[in-house]
Amino acid sequence: MKQFVFTSLKDPRAARLRAALIEEYDRRYGTFYDEEGAKAELDRYPAEDFAPPRGNFLLLIDGEETIGGGAFKFYDDTTAEFKRIWIDNGYRRQGLAALILDKLERQAQLQGYKRVYLTTGFRQPEAVNLYLKNGYTNLFDLNGDWEAYRHLPFEKDIRNKTHEHNPDRENDLDHHLQPFSPVKAESALPPTSL
Repeated sequence: MKQFVFTSLKDPRAARLRAALIEEYDRRYGTFYDEEGAKAELDRYPAEDFAPPRGNFLLLIDGEETIGGGAFKFYDDTTAEFKRIWIDNGYRRQGLAALILDKLERQAQLQGYKRVYLTTGFRQPEAVNLYLKNGYTNLFDLNGDWEAYRHLPFEKDIRNKTHEHNPDRENDLDHHLQPFSPVKAESALPPTSL
C-alpha cells in the first residue's frame, strides 16, 4: 500500500531517495554543474532547511520501499522553494509525481506560504512537462536554449489551493498534512537546483 509520510532528511527511509537522485542527476549531468556531481547539490543545504516551520520533507512509500518524494524550504516570507522531487523509474507515468506536487503545495500553504518557486535542469524535459501540466508558470523562454539557461525556473501561486477530498485519487491522505504558523525568517539563499 502506498502512503505519504512527512518526515526528515535524517529518516533512514530518505537514503534511497538521496541515492537515486545522485545516480539520476550524475547520469544526466555528470560534472556539468560541479566537479563532485550531484552530491554537491544535495549537500548544499542542511537537513534543518527542510524541517518545519520553514520547510518540510515528504516521502512516498510503497510497503517498505521509498518510491518517491520531495521537499520544500524557505525562499522568502511568502515563497517556498521546492527541491528533491523524484519518482522511482518503475513508478513513473502513473500520476504519482503530480500527487507529490499537490501534497507539497498543500503543506507549504498550511505553513504560511503563498507561492512556490522551483528550478529543474535543462536535461529534464519530463520535469518541465510535469510542472507545466500542473499549473506552474515557466520563467524562461520555452523555445530558448535550455542548456544556456542551465536552470529552468518555474513559479506557482498557491493562495487559492483548495483542500477538497477526492475519493477517486489514490493516496489522498490529507490527515498527513500538518498545520503550522506563518513563516518568519530573516533571509533567503539564492535559488539553485539540478
